Amino acid sequence: MRDIARPFVAEGPTGVSIRDRLKGLTPQDEEVLRAVGAHMGSLASGDLTRRCRDGLAHSTDTWAARKRELTAVSSSRWAGSVTSHTHDQWGLARRAQWAHLRSLEAGARTVAYRLSLPVGEKGGKGRPGGYRSKHEWFTKTRRLAILEAEYARVAAARDAGRVSVVRGGRRLAKQRHNLAAADTTVREWRARWEAARWFLTADGESGKRFGNETIRVTPAGEVSIRLPAPLAGLANVKPGRYVLAARVAFAHRGAEWADRVQANRAVAYRIHYDTRRGRWYLDASWKRQDLPTVPLDALRAGGVVGVDASYAGPGPSACGPSRSKTSTSPTHPPARSTAAVNGSGS
Repeated sequence: MRDIARPFVAEGPTGVSIRDRLKGLTPQDEEVLRAVGAHMGSLASGDLTRRCRDGLAHSTDTWAARKRELTAVSSSRWAGSVTSHTHDQWGLARRAQWAHLRSLEAGARTVAYRLSLPVGEKGGKGRPGGYRSKHEWFTKTRRLAILEAEYARVAAARDAGRVSVVRGGRRLAKQRHNLAAADTTVREWRARWEAARWFLTADGESGKRFGNETIRVTPAGEVSIRLPAPLAGLANVKPGRYVLAARVAFAHRGAEWADRVQANRAVAYRIHYDTRRGRWYLDASWKRQDLPTVPLDALRAGGVVGVDASYAGPGPSACGPSRSKTSTSPTHPPARSTAAVNGSGS
């Protein structure tokens, strides 16, 4: 029998992300968004290249130097967003590299253990047995050599501070080599690839007007963008700023978002383009801090719902403060179980 852990209260989400579609954009609006996205995307690609080149030699001084160079061709806040996201992307690749090493190590250890056993020996008590035949045993020796070589390669890259990262996504990059399997054309793939590498993300900043100076959204839903220095000539309002014709109205958590922007609290925004649907979207996100944790006894005072996660469980049950079951909702047999009984499960 497995042990049942003591009940506890799971922590709530520490962040919120909501989305709305940018409807009613004019051709001029789309042209400006594409120009800003392509320009900042090019800068983000170059910054990621330099961060990968710095490797383990990265420091606050090198970060500041990169930001100064980006500021000259964009703005201080655009540069801050780019360097921040570059740092996060490099860190994510570093953690994925570590997880890959652990996976290779576990695989090599399992294969080596099974090779050490006599051919045909059965396993038991949670341990695998030997391989079934001499042919399989020989094949797995080759597999072990591959795992060890790959482990040595990845370990050397990690020690040197090298990571593997692709702006736009590795999966999308690989689709270019097999467009037929992806059911797409070169033109469609190129559009998706370019859109995926655009950079239209701005971090929020508390104390600034409506919580963001780079991509600003008013409580009425007006969206404006601080243009990078080389594109300042595209502004349609005060110098260096462009107001979109579209208006946003967040249906989910809209009241919470409105309270934040009216109080000038930080809200991060991201504009992205869905090439398949031909639609532009705006994402808003922010952190939720100092959330109160309700004690478990307080939650039980009003009754709770218990769910048996096993396959043949009786379904959700309402429990009173004393943890006793007060009612059980009726459940229907799973579809696959019914099919098996009727003889159509094969």
